Amino acid sequence: MSIFFTIAVVLLVFVVIFQIAKASEYVSILKGEEKAGKQANKINGFLMIVFLVLGLIGVYYCNELMKGRIPLSSSLEGDKVDQMLYLTIAITGVVFLITHILLFWFAYKYQENDDRKAYFFPHNNKLEVLWTVVPAIVLSILVVIGLRNWFIFTGDAPKESLVVEITGKQFGWIYRYPGKDNTFGKKYFRNIDPATNSLGLIWADNKEMNQTADPASFDDIVNEQAMYIVKGRPVKLVINSRDVIHDVGLPHFRMKMDAVPGIPTTLWFTPKYTTKEMQEITQNGNFEYEIACDQICGNGHYSMKGIIKVVTQQEYDVWAVTQKPYYFSAFPDKDPSAKPIAPVDSTKQTAGTTASDAVKSIARK
Repeated sequence: MSIFFTIAVVLLVFVVIFQIAKASEYVSILKGEEKAGKQANKINGFLMIVFLVLGLIGVYYCNELMKGRIPLSSSLEGDKVDQMLYLTIAITGVVFLITHILLFWFAYKYQENDDRKAYFFPHNNKLEVLWTVVPAIVLSILVVIGLRNWFIFTGDAPKESLVVEITGKQFGWIYRYPGKDNTFGKKYFRNIDPATNSLGLIWADNKEMNQTADPASFDDIVNEQAMYIVKGRPVKLVINSRDVIHDVGLPHFRMKMDAVPGIPTTLWFTPKYTTKEMQEITQNGNFEYEIACDQICGNGHYSMKGIIKVVTQQEYDVWAVTQKPYYFSAFPDKDPSAKPIAPVDSTKQTAGTTASDAVKSIARK
């Protein structure tokens, strides 16, 4: 109901302004062009003040309405991004208020007046230097702060960092972890098989492509369901794309980086809260950290939502133990942990024994 009331008030204001404008036209006909111009100036000057007051009230209202809507920064590096944002808003906000208040006030205060002569002010070197040099210095400081943080986020990650490779595809994300050797195996795009080898890992020799099987690839862990990282432990993302340009957007961590085919990119950050802690902080039991594709990548772009699970180190260790190397998922017969089924001696089966009875017998053994 309040929305309809607001719309009605806005429409009413426009109707009033329109009627005032029409009335001023009629006055101009009756009083003459000069008097009508002065009258129009007074009306416009008054409307300038009205617009200024209503505009400032609107800015304040929108700020109060949207306050708290921005997701809480969930990384230590994200706090630095927020600091840059707040500093920029503070500086530009002060400039915005000063310039706009002066703009509308001057339009009202210094409207045409027969008793006042306009002062011709062609040039002033001091003012020119002032409003050129000061903004240049302030903006340069903001740029330097931004570049410093950018070089930190994209530079060398701490030695204790967890390294995760994330690869974009149409339309989803693939996460890869190094195995026990802590080394990613080599891959080649011609080896990609969406069903068994989604990253094109080099598992076998191929003389035609001059490839030799890479032992480091046999224990790599690949997961397409969610990316698991650890609270308080830096995580380095090695970002790739399997087809077109994507973009790894991490709104809760205040990070983003392009995923470019053939050109790996990196960034790192340190999570502050586990997923469970954020569910309590946001009072949303369904909260999940999200990976969004911030680059339009095709007709299924809207569906490229990935999930990040931030857990404790202990929970991560338990999860990692349960993960099977991707090689064994593609070739389960080569998995040494798989228990082979003992062959059934058909000569020892009685006439009433069925195949299912034999399987049950093996299971009991």
